[in-house]
Amino acid sequence: MIRLLAGVAALALPVGAMAQADYEGDVDWTMADPVGVRSPYDIVVRGGLLQHNDSDLTQGSAILTDLQPGLGTRVENRLRDEAGIVQFRRSDGRSAHPTSQGVTLRGLGGNASARGLVTLDGVPQADPFGGWVAWSAYDAINLGGIIVTRGGGSGGDGPGALAGTIALYSKLTDGGEASLAYGSRDSWDASASVGGEIGRGQIAVDGRYSRGDGFIPVADGQRGSVDRAAPYEQGGLGLRLRFDAGDSSRIEASVRGFADRRDRGTDFTRSKIGGIDASLRFVDDPSGAAQWLALAYVQLRDFESGFASVAAGRNSVAPALFQRVPATGLGAHVEYRPAFRGSNPLRVGADWRRTVGRTEEDFFFSGVIPGRHRIAGGSSDTVGAFAEWTSGDSGYGFLWTISGRVDRWSLGEGYRLERNIAGPVIADLRFASRQGWEGSGRAGVRWKSDAFSLRAAGYRGWRLPTLNELYRPFRVGAEVTTANEMLKPERLWGGEVGADWDNGDTKLSATVFANHLTNAIANVTLAPNLSQRQNLDAIDSKGVEVSAEQRIGPATLRATYAFTDAKVDASGGAATLDGRRPAQIAKHGGSVSLRSNSSGPFGGFATLRYVGKQNEDDLGLLELRDALTLDAGLSWKLSNAISIEARGENLFDELVPAAISSSGIVERATPRTLWVGARVSF
Repeated sequence: MIRLLAGVAALALPVGAMAQADYEGDVDWTMADPVGVRSPYDIVVRGGLLQHNDSDLTQGSAILTDLQPGLGTRVENRLRDEAGIVQFRRSDGRSAHPTSQGVTLRGLGGNASARGLVTLDGVPQADPFGGWVAWSAYDAINLGGIIVTRGGGSGGDGPGALAGTIALYSKLTDGGEASLAYGSRDSWDASASVGGEIGRGQIAVDGRYSRGDGFIPVADGQRGSVDRAAPYEQGGLGLRLRFDAGDSSRIEASVRGFADRRDRGTDFTRSKIGGIDASLRFVDDPSGAAQWLALAYVQLRDFESGFASVAAGRNSVAPALFQRVPATGLGAHVEYRPAFRGSNPLRVGADWRRTVGRTEEDFFFSGVIPGRHRIAGGSSDTVGAFAEWTSGDSGYGFLWTISGRVDRWSLGEGYRLERNIAGPVIADLRFASRQGWEGSGRAGVRWKSDAFSLRAAGYRGWRLPTLNELYRPFRVGAEVTTANEMLKPERLWGGEVGADWDNGDTKLSATVFANHLTNAIANVTLAPNLSQRQNLDAIDSKGVEVSAEQRIGPATLRATYAFTDAKVDASGGAATLDGRRPAQIAKHGGSVSLRSNSSGPFGGFATLRYVGKQNEDDLGLLELRDALTLDAGLSWKLSNAISIEARGENLFDELVPAAISSSGIVERATPRTLWVGARVSF
């Protein structure tokens, strides 16, 4: 391992700037010290919102700005470099099934619904029906930064932040930039952003298209005649407008659409997901005076997927299910920050979110003709109000924060209808509507002296079950999982303490955390080949997160590591899970990266990523082994406007197990993939 790390360092040390953030546009520089010296290492991109609040400084957090689009790069893979962020599958949005792309932090796993709150410019991003995240939807967005806040309780972002918040922020392009790359397996990746002033405002258009023949998902040695490469094709287009409405006010509107087509490597497994998102906001943020924000948004999603049944010898395949899931998300958010002696320490606001969706399924195939049809779905509403006070500033001394939030949730009447296509109705069920109240909040404190700081926080959060968890049964091979319309909301109590050192060139951070998630929703095995979604008594997760960063001449060396000890607390019908580790959660994970940060003609990066072994199933009978991968790239700036780049993913061609079936068939994540391309800016 030592020789391997030394080789990575030797590869990346001589190179210049390859993945630098563009800091123009909607950028706020956070205070680096009390006398107003601003640090280029502390950057928060607003994405059309009010200035990011200092309350998150009492919890473990990270700011990511090396997010250049194109040339095969993907947002979900960049997030994997931050230890402790776990996506349900180890494969990315080119090969994973769209419904398996939930995200969580701090060992709070168990199913594919996201337990971390993902937002884009303040708008929740989880699928309205299933709670998974369509990561390919962000490929066409010119992102200015990502703020990762570990731990729950961030009530200003809305409910759902059990494990933490992953806040994505877009930026308005000033000028133009484009990239084109060609990669392994006849892959193409093209992206472009263009923007400029229009009257008293600004306009920007972003787009991206990518395709590839894909790889065979089944591991070598287990393949049969039905297995083939799994192609993908994805694209998106976004428009963002900003107009001044006064000295300190602005109106912003955005609309974007995306389409994602991929395959699972056999016949009858194609999937399609498409979406259109739109938002409109008014922001008034004068310096030293009262500030306020009003936001409204809509999400439209349409998902289709086929599922196949493969014979034991993998020499024949038949359709097993065809699914279509239309869903809609609506929401609004208002926030007011009164002025106190020239600052805005108080946030008060309210928000509303509604989800409506259904699944339409054909199954019990005879040949290629389905024999049975199912439709199931419902709606949910959440209305909440919050208040947060943050005292002090991000300089020396004490900073403390306290917040509270109360939500009224309601589930509309759910339904599930099953019938024989050529015969009678089998089941026509209606599930009574339900309502309830939930509270959440956090309290935190940070003390800073020179480069050293100490912090502590305690928090409570909650998450409403998704419509998918409540109403949709499903089947994988011979294994059937039934729905549970009586699922209760998940509730989290957690706390952490941490210490940080930041003198500009050197950054060190360590956090110890403990989380107690009650009513955790998981697929519980009831009998051979039969499971049901149930509320477990609890998942208890504790651990340590460490990060270190050092500037070394023209490069920055960064390392992250997370140790997570998570266990299930279960009784009754789920007693067999008691004391076991939650599915899809590794005990160890980390990364080491070396990235150039100079403005010279040559640049590059190298990232070594490790994920520990983890269980595929709730009983721990199927194990996914650990994996060590290396990504690296080089760039050469031919002029101020043109550069050429080469990069590779999984350069060791490591077998990264992403899933394993009950019969032992292993699905792999992305094998070695090489890219070469060019960037142009003007």
